[in-house]
Amino acid sequence: MTAIKESSTIQENKKNILDQCPVMYVMEKIGGFWKPIILFQLSTGGKRYSELKRAIPEVTEKMLIQHLKQLEADGLIIRTAKPVVPPHVTYELSEAGNKLAPVIDAMADWAFQDMKGQHNWKPV
Repeated sequence: MTAIKESSTIQENKKNILDQCPVMYVMEKIGGFWKPIILFQLSTGGKRYSELKRAIPEVTEKMLIQHLKQLEADGLIIRTAKPVVPPHVTYELSEAGNKLAPVIDAMADWAFQDMKGQHNWKPV
């Protein structure tokens, strides 16, 4: 991953905007395609990496690992590693992540309602 120069004008402007706009703050934390999906999968309880990969088969390993690290760095998930061979790593929502669960649930509810209005939508 490319290092971000924290003192750049773009980063300074971004900090100012994030301080002023709560939606941008949230999108900075959960923005992107895979983060909300990962949070949605973890909202039902902790999962191992392989369980997440099976639940989201379309995501590449690189993207899943990258987003799990970002979500952990942002304090939204907790990574627990047990010192055994083979390694046993579990991911679960943190307290902050659990507070986001209603937001993710609202997104899912909206999606189901919107998909029902589409003529070509068929439940999976």
